[in-house]
Amino acid sequence: MTDVDYYEILEVSRDCSGAELKKSYRKLAMKYHPDRNPGDKEAEEKFKQINEAYQALSDEEKRSIYDRYGKEGLNRQGGGGFGGGSMDDMMDIFNSMFGGGGGFGGGFGQARRDPSQKYALDFEVELSLAFHEAVFGCKKQIDITYKTPCGDCKGTGAKDGKLQTCDYCGGQGQVVMRQGPMTFAQTCPKCHGQGKKVVEKCPTCHGKGYLNKDETITIDIPAGVDSGNRLRVQGHGNEDRHGRRGDLYLTFYVEEDENFVRNGSDIYIEVPVFVTQAILGGEITIPSLDGELQLELKPGTKDKEQFVFNHEGVVDVHSKRKGRLIAQVQLKLPKKLNEEQKELLLKLQESFGVESSPHKSTLENAFDRVKGWFRGE
Repeated sequence: MTDVDYYEILEVSRDCSGAELKKSYRKLAMKYHPDRNPGDKEAEEKFKQINEAYQALSDEEKRSIYDRYGKEGLNRQGGGGFGGGSMDDMMDIFNSMFGGGGGFGGGFGQARRDPSQKYALDFEVELSLAFHEAVFGCKKQIDITYKTPCGDCKGTGAKDGKLQTCDYCGGQGQVVMRQGPMTFAQTCPKCHGQGKKVVEKCPTCHGKGYLNKDETITIDIPAGVDSGNRLRVQGHGNEDRHGRRGDLYLTFYVEEDENFVRNGSDIYIEVPVFVTQAILGGEITIPSLDGELQLELKPGTKDKEQFVFNHEGVVDVHSKRKGRLIAQVQLKLPKKLNEEQKELLLKLQESFGVESSPHKSTLENAFDRVKGWFRGE
């Protein structure tokens, strides 16, 4: 199963703190709020996605479920939709926007992790995509290497799985520190909260507690992904001692195309146009992502002039709406002229009369002022 994850929607890292999550949510919610984007359906859809993601990740229990089982896990737990949330968050956001109240929010927290687990169950891999693979989506076969518990030591890192009680914390996993009248409990620095320690390292895994295992998997890449986007692939992360797999996160790097330039969901293409065609105008055929388009040049088309084709760009990976294709004219002049061409151009220039020498009338005042400078006027 694959889906674009909530962390990407909120533009935060998977291990972000509650404060970072709230800060990004506030910024995005204000940017895409319907009251600030009246009639903009795309902004309205984005606002819904942002709130859905924040409602899940801002709640400790829901975030823990999502980190482990994804969106399906939340649906099974009845965690979909909006509700609950923190009134402080709601008031903060809408006071900063309108001075009023209303909105969505929730508590903060990090997913709990088993202290005896020697490695994270989730891991991230960068995946390069050709331009067309990212634009249209594709099936991609990739090779990954994941961690699996060492069978000889049962994932403990100790020879034959034999561990001794930590002599620093007495097996409690915590130590009590006193500072004046205050007492603090903190994770044992020697056993890192496990309460046990390795005396002799496992010779099979060299005390790491895990072995590396190779796997080849096929991934469905959705249309419209871009560099920096992340895709969550459920159940293909590292494996714990109970046989459960974490998740794989793919971060994309999209290669450039020799003709098309991408900016979000918009596509730009430079169209070479010969000077005479720009002067006369006419219809030309240009390439698009889906085939061909007819571009109507008006007489007197200028260099760098742009022509916009709506809904001919890339599909937005979240909203599924298509962007624009923008064709920009690149005026081409002749590199060499033969005698006949020079003669024809001179005749053409003469036929325009005064219009063919715009610099004379435009710069006449400048010439007069410069002459005046030397005369001391």
